[in-house]
Amino acid sequence: MFTLPSAWNLIVSTIVFFIAAGYIRRYLDEQGLPKGMTRGLLVFALAYLMSWGAGEIVDWSQEKIQGPQPAARTSDDLSQLLKAAGQMQPQNSN
Repeated sequence: MFTLPSAWNLIVSTIVFFIAAGYIRRYLDEQGLPKGMTRGLLVFALAYLMSWGAGEIVDWSQEKIQGPQPAARTSDDLSQLLKAAGQMQPQNSN
């Protein structure tokens, strides 16, 4: 099930993205690759992959330390909550 990333994931992956982008740009400058859209997309894609991996490592380590987080509520839980509150759930007009 889809879960929102933790605050640590966002912080660490953002920092890793900018550091990785800087190192990749410097490396490509040393290799003599001319600047352009293709190079920019390459830098973006590689930095994105590194930041995604760092975020996954953060989430994995946080789960190992704190245990699994509870899953988000489903629509069934929402309908039960609305029934308990005495409200009707909107019906689809299809």
